[in-house]
Amino acid sequence: MLAAVCLGATVQGTIGFGANMVAVPVLAVVEPAALPAAATMLALPLAATMAVRESDHVDWRGVGWLMLGRLPGTAVGALVVALIAADTLSVVTGVSVLVAAGLSAASLTVPLTRGTTVATGVVSGAMGTATSIGGPPLALLYQHHEGRVLRSTLAVTIGTGTVVSLAGLALAGAVAGWQAVLAAVLLPGVGAGLLAGRALAGRVDGRWLRPAVLVFAAATAVVAIARGLG
Repeated sequence: MLAAVCLGATVQGTIGFGANMVAVPVLAVVEPAALPAAATMLALPLAATMAVRESDHVDWRGVGWLMLGRLPGTAVGALVVALIAADTLSVVTGVSVLVAAGLSAASLTVPLTRGTTVATGVVSGAMGTATSIGGPPLALLYQHHEGRVLRSTLAVTIGTGTVVSLAGLALAGAVAGWQAVLAAVLLPGVGAGLLAGRALAGRVDGRWLRPAVLVFAAATAVVAIARGLG
């Protein structure tokens, strides 16, 4: 789990998203009851550090509309977590990762309008709260922007949205003390990944890194689905 968190943080620090696409399927296989709370807690320091690092490039107008959509999306995600068992959540998480990988791999161009931004916020909020994987819809929306704009805007949105999601999960009774302890134990992986991501950002060839992340995420998602069904 620590290795997966470190690798995920490295990926996100490099290309702006992907931390939980890498880490969550592994957590779903090893300890499904840790999801989504533990992974959501880990997303906060990761996003906050990245937001501070490139704060001058944030699309604040976009963040505002994304957060407007995030609120109802969070309610939907919290309801899903409150109603389903851990094994079922493992399947839901795996399916969500496969959908997210498909979205990330798609060559779609989503126009950046007020409506699409709010809608993306809803989808990201629901996925982020239910499975702690809310980055791919945001990345799809901002995929044609400069790397620094994409990374910083996603970081602010994910960081702020994580606080909202944790509040929603707490209200749904889906946050436990042992999950916070697990997140604290895995936190050094976030720190190490951030350092590696900072060194790699702008230097790594995204033509092979992005597909590699998607393939790894899809493979582990299939394992998570099989575990939940078994």
